[in-house]
Amino acid sequence: MTTLHYDTLIIGGGASGLMCAATAGQRGRRVLVLDASNKVGKKILMSGGGRCNFTNLHVDARKHFISQNPHFCISALKRYTAWDFIGLVEKHAIVYEERKHGQLFCVNSAKDILAMLLAECAAVGVEIRTHCNADKITPLADGFALSTNLGDFTAKSLVIATGALSIPSMGATGFGYDVARQFGHNVLPTRAGLVPFTFSDGFKAVSEQLSGLAVDAALHSDTTQFKEAVLFTHRGLSGPAALQVSNYWDLGQSLALDLFPDIAHNDIEAWLLKQKLATPKVLLRTLLSEKLPKSLVMELQALFWSAHAETPLAQIPDTALLATAQHLKSWALKPSGTEGYRTAEVTLGGVDTAEISSKTMESTRQKGLYFVGEVLDVSGHLGGFNFQWAWASGVAAGQVA
Repeated sequence: MTTLHYDTLIIGGGASGLMCAATAGQRGRRVLVLDASNKVGKKILMSGGGRCNFTNLHVDARKHFISQNPHFCISALKRYTAWDFIGLVEKHAIVYEERKHGQLFCVNSAKDILAMLLAECAAVGVEIRTHCNADKITPLADGFALSTNLGDFTAKSLVIATGALSIPSMGATGFGYDVARQFGHNVLPTRAGLVPFTFSDGFKAVSEQLSGLAVDAALHSDTTQFKEAVLFTHRGLSGPAALQVSNYWDLGQSLALDLFPDIAHNDIEAWLLKQKLATPKVLLRTLLSEKLPKSLVMELQALFWSAHAETPLAQIPDTALLATAQHLKSWALKPSGTEGYRTAEVTLGGVDTAEISSKTMESTRQKGLYFVGEVLDVSGHLGGFNFQWAWASGVAAGQVA
């Protein structure tokens, strides 16, 4: 079988791989993208509920990304900004909208973003092959040889854009980590990130009963907190606040759920005591149902003031009302785990950036080898930040690979 020769060979047809391919192609490089799945860009298509939250207006490399080396992502994100990608979106006349917290989504479909990337690749002659599994990568004097089920290829530059372990149903594997190890790179421990919490204690029954209910709240871990929607599921907790906190949570740690994030603890206490005087005959559940969903209040009642369920406010001891305020402001929860890679939006950890150029994404151990996107130890917060890292790292490598 004939060996085909390219300038730049990219393994992985996701966001970072396609962005890298288009950028390299614009330099006149002969580029080939290989992807193991039946079509490229699957995670793009399913992202943002099918609308693709493609970037964020408020990208801050120091604030919105997690890495053992927090300075690594700064260079690429500074050189290819959200506004650069927005310019590309507007060039292709894609209609988009801003939602809360600066998140940008397609108005029509995530298909618009994938079509844009494929059009950019086609315009510069990028070749894309799917159903391709790499069997062996061999370093050459001036590049790499790649053996696959579709034949043999060589290239001067090899870009690993395989993504990571998140959502294996989309074809996610640890192939990129294997390549990194092959060339002597350290791979940091990985775990699921931006992922729902699961419970096996008494809270599981509560979450099952409330499944589908979302409330605005603040969720606290040992080291951080996020204030946004929390969604009760039949397994536990999801929603933006829970997903964000999952990046900072370790097995065995507890969480605290604040159901009144915009009201100080002392003010909740004062309000309850004031209502005791102003509306002495009202039941506590009736009072709280004015501010929280009734179904949630009924579960809280069963947990925290069942002994006073039918007791008018005037007859509930102040100590019991103050204890209720404590529960409302800091509902103690202890997850048994998370849903894991099956539903995780990102993989935390990955290829150690200590031996990767922050300017070019090139390995400092193997000339011509590059790593981009999620395979690296860089993970963004929820809200378009991971896509912006994919675009920026892909461009950084594409400019030189």
